[in-house]
Amino acid sequence: MSKIEKKASEMGLSIPQAPSPVAAYVPGVLTGDVIYTAGQIPLVGGELKYKGKLGAEMSIEEGYEAAKACALNCLGVVKGLVGDLDKVEQIIKVVVFVNSAPGFNMQPKVANGASELFAELFGEKGAHARSAVGVNELPLDSTCEVELIVKVKV
Repeated sequence: MSKIEKKASEMGLSIPQAPSPVAAYVPGVLTGDVIYTAGQIPLVGGELKYKGKLGAEMSIEEGYEAAKACALNCLGVVKGLVGDLDKVEQIIKVVVFVNSAPGFNMQPKVANGASELFAELFGEKGAHARSAVGVNELPLDSTCEVELIVKVKV
């Protein structure tokens, strides 16, 4: 078990296997020493755990947890490509799409679910650039979707 996975376990979390794509794409691509993940939705145990719009059916707290679930799925993709999360050198960029009701503008608070998880797990290596974008629909009515760009040791 990697140091990162052990730390996640101590936090009561586990890094899942990369979820199977829900359409025609791969979960992630390793090119050189950089991984680009596909957008990951909050699937937990193969089920969509968080569904609905922020500012309507979902609270900011639920959105935060949904972003955290997405982030864990992204880490599952990274682990699947390099075998060990201790090979992460830097979380470079995090993009969070938030399924938003009209007038909802707290996307950064939802995105913090992913950002704060990366900071806690990776320390300085988890510091990243980020975009938090409100959208009117996401696949399967998912609450949010997260994608990463990560530098790794190869």
